[in-house]
Amino acid sequence: MSIKGKVVVITGASSGIGAATAKLLAAKGAKVVLGARREERLQALSQAIGDNVVYQVTDVTDRQQVRALIDLAVSKFGRVDVLYNNAGTMPQGNLSDREYDKWQMMLNVNIMGVLNGIGEVLPIMQKQHDGLIIATDSVAGHVVYPASAVYNGTKYAVRAIMEGLRQEEKEHGIRSTIVSPGAVRTELVNTIGNTQIQAGISELMNADDRQGLALNPEDIANAVLFAIDQPKHVAISEVLVRPAQQEV
Repeated sequence: MSIKGKVVVITGASSGIGAATAKLLAAKGAKVVLGARREERLQALSQAIGDNVVYQVTDVTDRQQVRALIDLAVSKFGRVDVLYNNAGTMPQGNLSDREYDKWQMMLNVNIMGVLNGIGEVLPIMQKQHDGLIIATDSVAGHVVYPASAVYNGTKYAVRAIMEGLRQEEKEHGIRSTIVSPGAVRTELVNTIGNTQIQAGISELMNADDRQGLALNPEDIANAVLFAIDQPKHVAISEVLVRPAQQEV
């Protein structure tokens, strides 16, 4: 699947990995459809990209808004070749903190947000007998560590969902990929909530690239590009991308 001319829908597109991916794919000739909650950020990104881009305010926890984003892609460009489920949130803390609202938010965004995207795009891709669905997972979906059990759980769930998707839809020509980053310099850090944990992670974010302690959004965008830029008979199921010096 070459990039040029492909229609790619990206959620969580207003900053970080989503914005970097939108810029890279558009530069390679893709038509990008951007969804996120912050309209001013989407507008600025669209203006920076220029041609072959549309956007719509989208909260991935709202299935009707996700459907509207997919409908926008079809009405504007006629099809959906790639859906990139990228939106996510990462509150941290021990289970004993009993932060039920934060747990529910993670379930709604990290799991239901992915399922909403899958559910709304599948009928279109089945009709096309072609498509690629990508999700931003995390190294946290492969290893478990303290103060992150619920976040770990959501990302393990995404792995299972995306593998189930692969098995169920391969006969329809639909492939699935998870991209699992380690520490990345994005605004996701701002959702951590726990001040002590956030301070430690912020130190990694501020480290020099030469220290190999954190990645840039563009590094993950390159991994997404790699997954898309494969012939149809090739399925890239998982891509793990860690900073060179990350311990877990």
